[in-house]
Amino acid sequence: MTSLDVTRDGLEAARSALAGKGAVQMVNLLRYRAIADYGAGGEYSPCSGQEAYFQRYLPAFAKVASAVVPGETFSVWWVGGVLATLVPPTGETWHAIALVEYPSFEVLRRIIDSPEYKSDAAPHRRAALEDWRFIAAQKMNLPG
Repeated sequence: MTSLDVTRDGLEAARSALAGKGAVQMVNLLRYRAIADYGAGGEYSPCSGQEAYFQRYLPAFAKVASAVVPGETFSVWWVGGVLATLVPPTGETWHAIALVEYPSFEVLRRIIDSPEYKSDAAPHRRAALEDWRFIAAQKMNLPG
């Protein structure tokens, strides 16, 4: 099953688990389209899904985030290309993994709920990606 959008149920479950708990790290599993799909009559020149993600979506996201939550920052911790998956579910493959930290889940939520995100950034993500997983996590203190 492919997924390209954050659902209300997913947001509410994350809010319940993460509200008021500080910094959150978001794990993004990314599978790009061969060619970004903006639909018929799109205003963008053709490019690969990977190009649309890094050259269109990420800059648009950064611009929206700085307007919606001025003074708050998010940081891309790590981005890597997937070379092999040792224990995959049948048919599940990924091209890249991105780890991004936000100061709180509330900051992330304000960004992705904003009209600016929905109009200026999300269309690039949808055009770029064939499939996506978006997983909220928090750093753990290891026992011992």
